[in-house]
Amino acid sequence: MKQMKLHDLVSMGIYATIYFLIVFVVTMVLRFTVPTVNTLLIPSMCALFSGLLYLTVIRKVPKFGSITILGSLMTLFFLVFSYFPLSFLPSIVFPFIADVIQHRTKIQEKLKLYLGYFIFSLGLTGPLIPMWFMKEAYVERLIAKGKSSEYIESAFSAISMTSFWICLGLILILSVIGLSIGMKNYQKHLSALSSQEKQV
Repeated sequence: MKQMKLHDLVSMGIYATIYFLIVFVVTMVLRFTVPTVNTLLIPSMCALFSGLLYLTVIRKVPKFGSITILGSLMTLFFLVFSYFPLSFLPSIVFPFIADVIQHRTKIQEKLKLYLGYFIFSLGLTGPLIPMWFMKEAYVERLIAKGKSSEYIESAFSAISMTSFWICLGLILILSVIGLSIGMKNYQKHLSALSSQEKQV
């Protein structure tokens, strides 16, 4: 696999910034429209709207490390919004696994794309994982930040093992839909470019 060059890194910086903006917009919209369960929906809704970007990265920068870079910028997002300290880890680990699947395995191409994108989309579960599996530490941090018992109760009102499986299921379903939409749009773009070249 070829090493990334300067122009690849510049491109990845642009793509990662676009991904950051997608996540930011989705987060803000959900925060104001679905206040109780917005955090549970962020990973799956971002998967729905980021399929074209993910596919573009794979096609334009087909090198190991590109997917990791795309997802790793979210560590900055989680730090800016003061999430639980370990929230950033999944945004590095899952994109790296997706990178390995895409660039280091020989499984069927379409399966590789869908599986990789699903794994990549799990990177946004970083803020949720501590709520499911490190509740006491998470609550202690909220108390240390001066959050009221009402706020804490509201934050955990939708957190259960049922919501865990629902969240994973939604990520799986919407990542498949999102990537499928991305493929259709990408193909339309290629067809349009091909038509323009023929006219020229």
